[in-house]
Amino acid sequence: MNNIIKSIAVIGSGTMGSGIAALAADKDCKVLLLDISAEAVAKGKDKIVNERNPMLSNPEKIKNIKTGTCENDFHKIAHYDWICEAVVEKIDIKKDIFSKIEKYRSDNSFVSSNTSGITLKDITEGLPERLLKDICITHFFNPVKVMKLCELIPGEQTSINVIKEISNFLSTVMGKGVVYGKDTVNFIGNRIGCYFMLKGLHEGYHARSKGISIEQIDALLSKPMGLPPTGLYGLIDLIGLDVMHSVGKNLELNLPKNDVGLPFVKLPKDEIDMFSNNQLGRKTGGGFYRVKKLETGEKIKETYNLNNKEWHSFKKVTNEKNFSIMLESSTDGELAWSIMGATLLYAADLIPEIADNIFNIDRAMRWGFAWRKGPFEMLDEIGPNLIIDKCLKGGMKVPKMLQVLNESNYDKFYNNNDYLDILGEYKTIEN
Repeated sequence: MNNIIKSIAVIGSGTMGSGIAALAADKDCKVLLLDISAEAVAKGKDKIVNERNPMLSNPEKIKNIKTGTCENDFHKIAHYDWICEAVVEKIDIKKDIFSKIEKYRSDNSFVSSNTSGITLKDITEGLPERLLKDICITHFFNPVKVMKLCELIPGEQTSINVIKEISNFLSTVMGKGVVYGKDTVNFIGNRIGCYFMLKGLHEGYHARSKGISIEQIDALLSKPMGLPPTGLYGLIDLIGLDVMHSVGKNLELNLPKNDVGLPFVKLPKDEIDMFSNNQLGRKTGGGFYRVKKLETGEKIKETYNLNNKEWHSFKKVTNEKNFSIMLESSTDGELAWSIMGATLLYAADLIPEIADNIFNIDRAMRWGFAWRKGPFEMLDEIGPNLIIDKCLKGGMKVPKMLQVLNESNYDKFYNNNDYLDILGEYKTIEN
């Protein structure tokens, strides 16, 4: 398929907007980058070329980007094939932007929102049908240049052709791994990833009361689980407790009423205290960890003790276990089961709610959160029937896809290039 998208207008020049604009410019697309003021868009353009890790592979590609303000230059979007909104996560602002987009865009142009958690149906409520057929969500992950994942979410009236054309452009030009999700809160990656983090904080609160350190928890929830070395607390330091607090509020309002993640959407007491004291993570100089510079110029890593509210030297912990530790009756095994095991069960109960098949979920977690294996791939490695037995022995509900597997004649979710679908039949994975 030849791409009919040759140009892109990006509304919003913050971290995500500038990242999307830079990637498109790097691929020799014509780019228009707009923001609320000349100062804001100049800052966004400067970020593209002057970051410690430049967003452009070739600085000369900056010539592919024209800039402007929403007040003076919005009408110019009429000359662009794809208009991508990437403003702040506030629904009223997004709705206002899309009203303006609809006013100025050309016929048959493509429109998308880069929202990370607000549903398309909420953003587009009350907007004209002409826009509804041409709009979708393109959720890039940060940093845009590095992260492979882009979640593509259609609305109820989105044209099939719009999804085909944008998907083709994202994969063949932008080099993204496209995952198809449903128009549900937080979509795929963030729905599962935020459950892992929020559930992890609550289970971590109980673990610390038993004398298990933050360093031990992160050592367990990293290499042994096939997760990045940041672990749980290091990941939240990277994201920020303020973001997690906002994410929790959004989930509290929008998760289905029977969702097992609802009890964990609010930060535990210790983390609320940190949030209130603006101890948010790397962005404020420290969260659960910090790097302290001594008078000698030497830098040392420190860990925050949430029990006595004091900093101490970071204690490196090594854990050489693997996925199967979730089946063990040990301190580490029970903790891994209560966080990682619970996350796998959560994912196994979300089809077809957030995605139609397991490989879109697995791809989202591998490409968006850098997991070595997706949830269903992990289950296959552990042994799905062993997980089912553990659920039954513990008096737990067996999640939907594990039920499907149990009632089929198969014992794995994947068989070479085939995957188990919701009907309990193997189908070939779509590229």
